[in-house]
Amino acid sequence: MDARPGAGLIGRKMSSPMRSTVTLHVVSSLDGFIAARDNSVSWMDSSDVYEGGVSGAGADLTQSIDCYVLGSRTYEHALQLGWPYGDTPTVVMTNRELPSERRSVEFCSGDLERLVREKLAPRYRNIWLVGGALLGRSFLRLGLVDEILLMIAPVTLGGGLRLFGDSGNEQMWHLNNVVAYKNGFVELSYRRQSTAS
Repeated sequence: MDARPGAGLIGRKMSSPMRSTVTLHVVSSLDGFIAARDNSVSWMDSSDVYEGGVSGAGADLTQSIDCYVLGSRTYEHALQLGWPYGDTPTVVMTNRELPSERRSVEFCSGDLERLVREKLAPRYRNIWLVGGALLGRSFLRLGLVDEILLMIAPVTLGGGLRLFGDSGNEQMWHLNNVVAYKNGFVELSYRRQSTAS
């Protein structure tokens, strides 16, 4: 694995070893796209009002995240948005030379299984994979995703970048929770079913 110069984040160890969980967090349109044809994300701004829904997710959820993993395009987009990940350690998977804009970011390339099992899992309990599409598919194909947190927006895009595309073999998932929000978004939480059952 090639870990290019960064903050050395994946070298930090957790104070006590715990089982880690990799959560794939993704936002999709009703018709199964995660990006519009022009790669814009303005469709995520909902003006819908669902009176029976709850207010936005609390800070407890994001505070429980120990590490983010994202692809290079998601990294560039996050910088344009003002960096929503704060100082939480973030690993950017890329083969490109990218500017290091944040001390909390480390750039890596190479074997994803090795990254998760040898570098991240021993150090972080709650790992969130937040993009992009190809990286998410690769994690799914390799069986590295423990949970899927899928936010469905109240919009159809008619085309664009597909949610999962070819994500490999059939996998069974258990529905943990469903939450409807006041802005019309619906959050579906799934956990991967054990292959032993």
